[in-house]
Amino acid sequence: MCDETEFTGAASGLSRRDFAALSAAAAIAGCAPKAGSAPASDLNERMVEITTKDGIADAFFVHPAKGAHPGIVMWPDIAGLREAKKIMARKLAAAGYAVLCVNQYYRGGPAPVMQSFSEYMTPEGQAKVKPLRAALTPAAVTLDAAAYVGFLDGDPAVDKARKIGSNGYCMGGPFTVRTAAASPSRVGAAASLHGAGLVTPEPDSPHRLLARTQARYLFAIARNDDQKAPGDKDELRKAAEAAHCPAEIEVYNADHGWCVPDSPAWDPNEADRAWQRMLALFAKL
Repeated sequence: MCDETEFTGAASGLSRRDFAALSAAAAIAGCAPKAGSAPASDLNERMVEITTKDGIADAFFVHPAKGAHPGIVMWPDIAGLREAKKIMARKLAAAGYAVLCVNQYYRGGPAPVMQSFSEYMTPEGQAKVKPLRAALTPAAVTLDAAAYVGFLDGDPAVDKARKIGSNGYCMGGPFTVRTAAASPSRVGAAASLHGAGLVTPEPDSPHRLLARTQARYLFAIARNDDQKAPGDKDELRKAAEAAHCPAEIEVYNADHGWCVPDSPAWDPNEADRAWQRMLALFAKL
């Protein structure tokens, strides 16, 4: 699970101010587009509003300024849509995608719910997130996902001849599977980066939904998550094979949160390796 227990040791010794400053520097260093990507001046970005069954969801939409490109539904981690996630979305857009980074907490208000991951690490931050997180039932996420896919299909920056992808971090990892299940004919790839709750006893556990999808998958698992639930990767592999879904399932040499630059577990080398595997997955959209 993604909760305060995952990060307490990694963050020890840093004040909130020091950690916020470190997070900002890491976001800039770790998520700047590489050579060969579109520069920021060649991207268009804006906040958008999307009508869902439960209200109006806000999201950050960024894409190359010219042409139509595969759409991506991006699910943030537990700290929600914030500047670090916008930086990550811009990097993916610079690689040639139309990226919709959603505010999964829109039922409680517009983004940002938190300015940085360090804010979530406080008791006040965790108390703020608790009711917002509780509202994200499997049914709610599935309905939201369908609305986000519909938004992408209605925008001229999205190439409707290509499939849509989804990526998600921490609590957003299983939401990528629910996105693929919500719109199986449109979603062709899903990347879960240190996703939490992918294998549960529930009848609608994400791993049980693979058979309802037509997607390829990347399940990038944190080593400490694997230590706590070593059988999950095997269950994912069995489910993917039974569903005839191509799936890359690997335990990375990094802890939960390693892909997110304002997380205390951020590991730039392993984050880049997961990023490259995600790009390889999305290249097949």
